[in-house]
Amino acid sequence: MTEMLEKTERAYGNGHDRPLGGYLGILATYGAGVAGAAAAAVLTKRKLPERVGVLDLALMAACTHKVSRRLAKDPVMSPLRAPFTRYEGQGGPSEVQEEPRGPMGELLACPFCLAQWAATAYAVGLVFAPRVTRLVGATMTAVAISDWLQLGYAKLMKSAG
Repeated sequence: MTEMLEKTERAYGNGHDRPLGGYLGILATYGAGVAGAAAAAVLTKRKLPERVGVLDLALMAACTHKVSRRLAKDPVMSPLRAPFTRYEGQGGPSEVQEEPRGPMGELLACPFCLAQWAATAYAVGLVFAPRVTRLVGATMTAVAISDWLQLGYAKLMKSAG
């Protein structure tokens, strides 16, 4: 079985390092987390929301954006990423650029990749602790809006000067 997986990885990689086994582990972890949350919801008789309202969707989207960028790019969060990434330099405003080291590094340094995990955590939060989840969502949404205002202010000051 291992030989077949290694052969598939080499064929797929086409000369590039594409660690399919590591990706499979990340996928399995995500799937196990979702299955665990679903099982916990059934066991505790939690009901899924009948619908996700526009405000919840807006909070979820903005919170997902902010949390995924914060985890993937924030300098203060770099100790969590350091075992899996290598610092390359400054990224965007108040962000770092890092080179992933392995599949976990690719996940942790990629806000697009982390967004699925953040949105899923938010959805699970709506099932188990909706009030706290909405408060966290509103807080991270306020931070995201503040970021955009800071960037807009800096751009206006630069163009006025």
